[in-house]
Amino acid sequence: MQTDKIKIYLVSDSVGETAQKIISAVSAQYPSIDMSDIQRFPFITDEELLQPILRDALHDKAIVVTTLVNKKLVAMVKDFANRTSLQYVDYMSPLSDIIEGTFGVQPLQEPGAIHKLNEQYFSRVSAIEFAVRYDDGKDSKGFLEADYVLLGVSRTSKTPLSMYMANRNHKVANLPLIPEVSLPAELDQIDPKKIIGLTASIDSLMDIRKSRLHSLGLKEDSAYTNADRIQEELVYANSVFEKYNALVINVDKKSIEETSTIIEDLVQNKQ
Repeated sequence: MQTDKIKIYLVSDSVGETAQKIISAVSAQYPSIDMSDIQRFPFITDEELLQPILRDALHDKAIVVTTLVNKKLVAMVKDFANRTSLQYVDYMSPLSDIIEGTFGVQPLQEPGAIHKLNEQYFSRVSAIEFAVRYDDGKDSKGFLEADYVLLGVSRTSKTPLSMYMANRNHKVANLPLIPEVSLPAELDQIDPKKIIGLTASIDSLMDIRKSRLHSLGLKEDSAYTNADRIQEELVYANSVFEKYNALVINVDKKSIEETSTIIEDLVQNKQ
């Protein structure tokens, strides 16, 4: 029996954990529906950032979930949805509007006001910014500052895992492993305990990659989804893991939360 899938765009002017918790609670009520495909867009504070996200969501036929406190941004989402077929849920405005209408008090419209301005909160924001800055091997110099460096072939959950671990105050960088691309020299300077290898089965990667290409409107039959090519990539990845004595985790059928916990436990035990 094929599982129904839903793509969700989570848009927030802060970290977005409020919406994430609600989505998780709703998801638990629908075990037959896959709601794991969540793209997070934190710190969206102006219209120039928001507009392309809405267009992409419409193209992907995604449900947009927002926790925005800026009234102009809220109105922009509502107007876009009214003009298109975009489905969206606003978790902030309904209750806020009732309180404002009842008491005549204007909201602060201050993103992240729920958080206390303490060292832990700022540390988490810094970790999230770090994960975005050093995602997908954008700048290998960040590897030297990272708490963890995630290595793996395409579609082994490197980016979502980096963002989740950032929300747990870990500075995480990640690097896609491609046989034809040289490895950055910084990997030789990192403590092996920080290097995490992510792997998966050929069949799993093939399915995920085909789904990804389909969502982009591209042909699913390509070298990217070819079993022999995927096997070649995995063999190469395993050689890299062995070279750097990385902790290796098979992410098949594992949630991001589960993989994060495994990494933390393995690193703690290896120390």
